[in-house]
Amino acid sequence: MGISRRQFGFGIAIAGLAACTSNTPAGIVSRNGGGLADDLRPVPNAGYDAWVAAFRTRAAGYGLSDATLRAGFRGAGYLPGVIERDRNQTEFKRSLEDYLSIAVSDERVAKGRAAFARHRGTLAALEASYGVDAEIITAIWGLESFFGERRGDVSVISATSTLAYDGRRGSFFEQQLVAALKILQNGDVSADRMTGSWAGAMGHTQFIPTSYLSYAVDYTGDGRRDIWSEDPSDSLASTASYLQRSGWTRGVRWGAEAGPGASGGRVIQPQPGGPSFAVTGNFAAIKRYNNSDAYAIGVGHLADRIAGAGPLRGSFPPDASGMTKQDRIALQRRLTARGFDTGGTDGVIGPKTRAAISAFEAQSGRAVTGEPSLDLLRALG
Repeated sequence: MGISRRQFGFGIAIAGLAACTSNTPAGIVSRNGGGLADDLRPVPNAGYDAWVAAFRTRAAGYGLSDATLRAGFRGAGYLPGVIERDRNQTEFKRSLEDYLSIAVSDERVAKGRAAFARHRGTLAALEASYGVDAEIITAIWGLESFFGERRGDVSVISATSTLAYDGRRGSFFEQQLVAALKILQNGDVSADRMTGSWAGAMGHTQFIPTSYLSYAVDYTGDGRRDIWSEDPSDSLASTASYLQRSGWTRGVRWGAEAGPGASGGRVIQPQPGGPSFAVTGNFAAIKRYNNSDAYAIGVGHLADRIAGAGPLRGSFPPDASGMTKQDRIALQRRLTARGFDTGGTDGVIGPKTRAAISAFEAQSGRAVTGEPSLDLLRALG
């Protein structure tokens, strides 16, 4: 396989988190969120139409039938919102502290424990078959789609063809489009049900089409590798398959938080001044799913929390404004108490919190900066 899921990029894969907090950029469109945004619906585009026509002339070389092309492109079209999101996500960056505040929030831990309990039998069977810890599988499910609640409603054919036409990563997304059409041709799903994120990641655990073709499995035995079903079994089994084939070692932990001054083995400290982690080869297997230390730590720590462990013991240093997470939480709470919508009180300073700061600054006659600060915290009382 020429392209693996790790090449999909941290910015795209973080869409699962983006769907779960108003303080993060737009990503997956929630299946329960009241429908698609207007810019994620097809609009006329002559250049796109010409590109699709040219693609269809070379499709036979990919082994795609005319019937598959007709079914796949019926109702598909150019999605301007996909291009906007692709441009914006490349600049996205968060500290590990902020990432873990979202990835291992109290809400996600509680939902994870409930999801684990509901699917305990399936998860135990998958662990026995593939050797991958049941909690790790559950944690990936939680980070990718909030345990299936936010799988995305964007047409995968529209999304991948729009990105292939755009050309910034045209070759990559043309391969994703071809793979998506082959999935349709194989009969695993119909075109109207093949939905996902704005970038074409699909199902409960957000497989890109090429990874689906290589790793997805039919766990339920109904003849289809149905990662779109309300039943997450095929998705969870496909994730276990992916990790097993990415080098997961049965019976070995992903790693653990390391004590002060830890050394020996492989110890990493992704955020200067923050906690350190002693990681194993299974940490690298998780990174095959998403090539990011923050993501792999998020999966591992969420898995530990689902299993009953407590929060990290170590602390993170103050941010560039001199504020700790508790300071930022206090700031959000005080703004909320005054009637300004911060989008939550998790200590993560996102667009809504910045808008609330700006509104307070304007109301109180201060210079409008939208930036958090200890001075602002004191001014809020």
